[in-house]
Amino acid sequence: MEFNDVYDKYRNPTGKLHCRGTRWKFGEFGLVVCVWVYDGKGNLLLTRRAPGKSFAGTWENSGGAVKAGENSRSAIARELFEETGIRADPGEFELLGSDRDRHTHYDFYCLKRTTPLEEIVLLPGETDAVQWASMEKVRRMVKNGEICRIIGHQFRRQEEALLQRQNAQEEM
Repeated sequence: MEFNDVYDKYRNPTGKLHCRGTRWKFGEFGLVVCVWVYDGKGNLLLTRRAPGKSFAGTWENSGGAVKAGENSRSAIARELFEETGIRADPGEFELLGSDRDRHTHYDFYCLKRTTPLEEIVLLPGETDAVQWASMEKVRRMVKNGEICRIIGHQFRRQEEALLQRQNAQEEM
């Protein structure tokens, strides 16, 4: 069983724990982290959701739920490593922004890496393919429903910030 810390709507910890897979109570929130890995050449790293997962066969960025006792940055470092084999120090992730929905607080990060695809280690049962995709390709994939709907929504909201980082890297 996996547990998550419970937060209130203002993101204050309540001291309670939530068992993953059970319903959230009214006024309870979890924390989820996501990262857009970019290569500084206009590409984003995408993984495909494995069969048996919700939104199976769609593409996404790395991320997941923050476990009880973890903070946002250590959780995104763990999630990225678990899903891709890419190691990064928690301080390397740049916060793009935060959001909240019905029962979840979100932190969205970006990280510059140029890891070759053959060095990516996929997590069986979680992901079954990986690709570097240009920003234009990601836009098309979102439009065509190839990107997980929730991730596509995030991409549209964070696209400008990602383009700024990509452009800054290209100028170097």
